[in-house]
Amino acid sequence: MLDMKWIREHKEQVQQAADGKGIALSVDELLEREREQKELLQQTEELRYKRNMLSGRIGELRKAGDIRQSDLLRDSVREINGTLGRLESQLERVQAETGKLQLLVPNIVSPDTPQGRSDADNVEIRRVGEQRAFSFPLKDHVELGELHGIIDIPGGVKIGGTRSYVLKGAGLLLHRAVQQLALDLLVQKGFTPLEVPLMVREQALVNTGFFPIGRDQTFAIQGEDKWLVGTSEVPLISYCADQIIDADQPVRLAGVSTCFRSEVGSAGRDVRGLYRVHQFSKVEQVVICEPDAALSDQLLEEITGHAEHLLQQLELPYRVVAVCIGDMSQKTYKQYDIETWMPGRGAYGETHSSSNLHDFQARRSNIRCRGKDGKLAYCHTLNNTAVASPRILIPLLENHQQEDGSIRIPEALRPYMGGLQLLSV
Repeated sequence: MLDMKWIREHKEQVQQAADGKGIALSVDELLEREREQKELLQQTEELRYKRNMLSGRIGELRKAGDIRQSDLLRDSVREINGTLGRLESQLERVQAETGKLQLLVPNIVSPDTPQGRSDADNVEIRRVGEQRAFSFPLKDHVELGELHGIIDIPGGVKIGGTRSYVLKGAGLLLHRAVQQLALDLLVQKGFTPLEVPLMVREQALVNTGFFPIGRDQTFAIQGEDKWLVGTSEVPLISYCADQIIDADQPVRLAGVSTCFRSEVGSAGRDVRGLYRVHQFSKVEQVVICEPDAALSDQLLEEITGHAEHLLQQLELPYRVVAVCIGDMSQKTYKQYDIETWMPGRGAYGETHSSSNLHDFQARRSNIRCRGKDGKLAYCHTLNNTAVASPRILIPLLENHQQEDGSIRIPEALRPYMGGLQLLSV
């Protein structure tokens, strides 16, 4: 959410952000609705004041025995009530329209955000690690999973329908190992780990900027005001909602959770294997800091670096891209994606995302801190995927496969795998 005064003063910039992010919003319409709302509010307040004055005068006249004059004033009050009823009805309607439009207002984007319409327009910043040259016909993660009996796609579909899976044996152990490695790395960096609710109220998704636009990506609990989260960012931010926090040092939180996404609009995309599934697990970084643009930009680099460090520990080649405006969500000010090399796809695939939201999310969630001048201000918030599994298993299995079909376990994961060095056929 942006401040309405700021929107009025920067309406062209806000409209450009809406157009660039593909959000159907007319900023002029929003400002017009807000103007109507102010006018109606002023009119209703004036009429209420006049009614209250007349009501008091009626009481005085009746005490004085002037029934005729008091009856005349009663007629005036009835007329005011009729007019007030119509104005209040109009005000309620305009307030609802204004509120809906306000919730569509996007965050502006950083000056260095690339222009573009889709992930095809994202701009590569750097590549780390060498793509392995295979001297034998490589297998993709589905073939490797079946060969080792660690991934069962048909079994998952039988249970849960499309985009479902079952991880078995060493597959589950790898799934858990990468998460624990990520969590341990974050704890070493000063993050506080939290176990949080996965079912949240609708307001939590509105406050964190996932609703109303992302509603079709989210599973609802029928008959209740509950939704399944697609990231623990939602409960982590909501945990701090309506608070004045001590931001002398950035608040660093790590959420470990299962996540759920409906993947509406992705029909026919990435249908093979574990790339795009309905249920997955994540270790999520969330940082809340004072509203200092230089500081939050520095923190964006920091949390992106944590994800890169994990990939280096997993011995996986990757690249970092600056996300273009057309591939950004409504709430994001600046974003990096990390794409890891997936030999079975013959391409890099997104495995991590880092975002700086400035104060957009904190305004909706009412998270504030005191500045050095003692005044309250909305914080900046940031988030990053430390690791998401089972997607990370795709490059992990494919990059470390051997000619005989075995899979080498990276050294960093071996302590979490009981010292296992190799998955043998």
